[in-house]
Amino acid sequence: MLSILSAVGGLILSPLVGGLLTGVDRRLTARLQSRVGPPLLQPFYDVFKLFGKEASVTNAWLVFSAYMTLISSALALLIFFMGGDLLLLFFVLTVGAVFQVVGALCVPSPYSNVGAQRELLLMLAYEPILILVFVGFAMCTGSFSIEAVFAQDQPLLLKMPLLFLALGYALTIKLRKSPFDISASHHGHQELVKGVQTEYSGPYLGIIELAHWLDLVLILGLCAMFWHTSVIGMATLVAASLFTEILIDNITARLTWQWMVQKRSLLLGMGLALVNLLWLYVA
Repeated sequence: MLSILSAVGGLILSPLVGGLLTGVDRRLTARLQSRVGPPLLQPFYDVFKLFGKEASVTNAWLVFSAYMTLISSALALLIFFMGGDLLLLFFVLTVGAVFQVVGALCVPSPYSNVGAQRELLLMLAYEPILILVFVGFAMCTGSFSIEAVFAQDQPLLLKMPLLFLALGYALTIKLRKSPFDISASHHGHQELVKGVQTEYSGPYLGIIELAHWLDLVLILGLCAMFWHTSVIGMATLVAASLFTEILIDNITARLTWQWMVQKRSLLLGMGLALVNLLWLYVA
């Protein structure tokens, strides 16, 4: 899809885009809650402040896990920009999630350990849906290649509307937005708050935040693939997806893990995906 140099350039710019989108998220969240909110560039101020703090960790595995999380997110985004394989992208992205769990489990903090266990439940909830969405792309294009998607003449949203909804459902879980913020949260309305990230501080917490920004750009890029034939269409889908995620985050209460895994993810998310896959198979 892009040359190596262009893909690397996109990767370098992605933290800037991710930070701005995070700032937009925080501003819109504040407005929805009748607050003024922080400046648009506040996420950058926060990360710069974190990198300026003294590095302090309770376990060397935390350092390794932080770097592996960032490397995984960067490689997944690079694969996307280069039009690589969706399955490879999925496995690389999963590595980062696994190392967040490893980092949280390697310390004795009960909050961190509970957050890690809940993060595993999140992965159990969204990863099967994500795989089914990628299978839908393969059924429409004959390949798991991202480049094959952008080679299509018609937008895939017309063939995969339920898979788009399923993807949005899965990515709400991946971003830990309400009602699925059971392992960590940017808001103080749940008992764990940082959860899986509790033991990270200073520059290592900054690294985790950078990885989150890259994941946000990747997630919105996956949403844009459903209307790849038009820049306006892609921008509209990205804006609509981001606003919907923010709105849902602010109007829903946090679910228990049983509701998320047993009664929401498996029945609703996978149900939408399977119905759309059956439609593609019959058509």
